[in-house]
Amino acid sequence: MTNRSLVLSTTLLCTVTLGGCGMIPGAGSATTTVRVWLMQDSVSDEFLERFTTAYEKEHPSVELDVTFQEWTGIGKKITTALEGDKAPDVIEVGNTQVAQYAESDALLDLTLESVRDLGNEEWLPGLAEPGSINGSQYGIPWYAANRVVIYNKDLFAGAGIEEPPKTRAAWLEVSEQLNTGGNQGIYLSGQDWYTLAGFIWDEKGELAVERGGGWEGALDTPAALRGMQFYKQLQSHGNGPRDADEMTPPQTDVFAKGKVAQIIAVPGAATVIEKANPALKGKLGYFPVPGKTAEAPGAVFTGGSDLIVPRGARERAEGVEVVKALASEEWQTDLATTMNYVPNKTTLAGVIDGEEGTRAMAAGAAHGRATPNSPQWADVEADNPIKPYMTAVLQGADPATAARAASKRITSALLP
Repeated sequence: MTNRSLVLSTTLLCTVTLGGCGMIPGAGSATTTVRVWLMQDSVSDEFLERFTTAYEKEHPSVELDVTFQEWTGIGKKITTALEGDKAPDVIEVGNTQVAQYAESDALLDLTLESVRDLGNEEWLPGLAEPGSINGSQYGIPWYAANRVVIYNKDLFAGAGIEEPPKTRAAWLEVSEQLNTGGNQGIYLSGQDWYTLAGFIWDEKGELAVERGGGWEGALDTPAALRGMQFYKQLQSHGNGPRDADEMTPPQTDVFAKGKVAQIIAVPGAATVIEKANPALKGKLGYFPVPGKTAEAPGAVFTGGSDLIVPRGARERAEGVEVVKALASEEWQTDLATTMNYVPNKTTLAGVIDGEEGTRAMAAGAAHGRATPNSPQWADVEADNPIKPYMTAVLQGADPATAARAASKRITSALLP
């Protein structure tokens, strides 16, 4: 996830102490160095400066060495670090990557800390569930982001629509009403499988299920097929390509032309749209992906980051304390307001009420999910069978037959 460029050097040194860790810092030295890997652009320089300055003031005997890593190639780099004897003490990882790293038994079990100090019962499920493996918490939720509906207020007003829809049925009606006069009611590409996943979860279906110690594809269940049927209905109220994802062409470019009423994207996409078409500045609105009833928004895929501590870390006890600080309410509030992220707890959603897009995102995040918690899920995405399945259904193939074929491919990819 990227939001802005960092001005700091890729390595920032500061002196901080971690209290209550129960270990003698530095094995005889005056300070202990705790090495932290964060992902490029995850935090601003201002946030990091505030965090390290405050930490230094409270705990003056630990030196914090923060290195920023690129997302490209990070999986292999982390795996290599976990296998060696020079692993950093804290690592930021994508929330859906925790199972992959935990499989090697290279992560510290943080269950005790998460239950005792961090209020885990309030965590966003889309961050907490991927970090939990076989009942143990290896990843501590840090921040989240998810898709919302971005809409053109002028097109809504021109169609006489006074407020955004709050149910899926109303959403279909509004999208059909907007899909006229040369305008598209919604631009939804045919292979936006993250959005499809939310519709499947709303129907109580799954992409894959764990059974008998293994994982099986589940796109062919009645619930999952209902999710795909809704996707097909919604997608028909626009001219999105049936055989491409949301980046081909970039849906923000299409929306920026001013003839599309809605897209499904993270709120930050509005910045790209307004840059491409300044005339739309101030004319974009946001609402959570509607649910089946008005009582709650629909389920959405939650992306974001968890914090892990390698089992082989040199200063792992101190690393745990750094994780606790970054995941605390004080720094979650600061991070959310600085970066327009969703904080890691549902109870902190109020801190971002002033931002319409982030507020809509937080409402959806409370009902967020993550991809199946299998170490092999990355293999599914590497040659994703969900995308051609969606295209086949949108182009008229029998949904049940196409879903069975895709489910078999998912099952094969999930074999250990």
